[in-house]
Amino acid sequence: MSEVKGRVRWVEDMQFVGKMDTDQCSIILGDGGISPMKLLLLSVAGCTAYDVVMILKKMREPIEGLEVEISGKRREEHPRIYEEVHLHYRIHGDVKEEKAKRAIELSQDKYCSASAHIKLSGAKLTYSFDVIGKE
Repeated sequence: MSEVKGRVRWVEDMQFVGKMDTDQCSIILGDGGISPMKLLLLSVAGCTAYDVVMILKKMREPIEGLEVEISGKRREEHPRIYEEVHLHYRIHGDVKEEKAKRAIELSQDKYCSASAHIKLSGAKLTYSFDVIGKE
C-alpha cells in the first residue's frame, strides 16, 4: 500500500492553497480558484485522459490529440455528491473506432482510479466518444 500526502492551507476569507508533498505545483481552492467538487470532476477527466492516450499509444494507434469533456449532476441535499457524471471523449487522429472504444472501456473498467471512486459513491457514470480523423 502506498501512502500519498499533501496539505491545504487557509490563505484568507474563503481561499485555500493545496499542494501534494511530492509535486511542484499548488492549486487555489475556493475564492479565486476552483471548488473541490469541480476539481474532483477534472481529476476524473485527467485520469481517464492519461489512460486513453497511454493505451492508444501501446496499441500503436496514431492519436494526435485528445479532449475529454466532463459534466456532473449533484444531488440537492447534503452531502451534495455527484449522482450522474458524463464523459465525452474527442479523439483526434486516424484512430480506429473499435480501438478507441476499447481504450475507453479499459480506462473506465480497469485503470482509472478516479472514475472508480465516482462509481463507488453510487453515481451513474456514462461516456460517449467521437474520433476526428485527419481532414
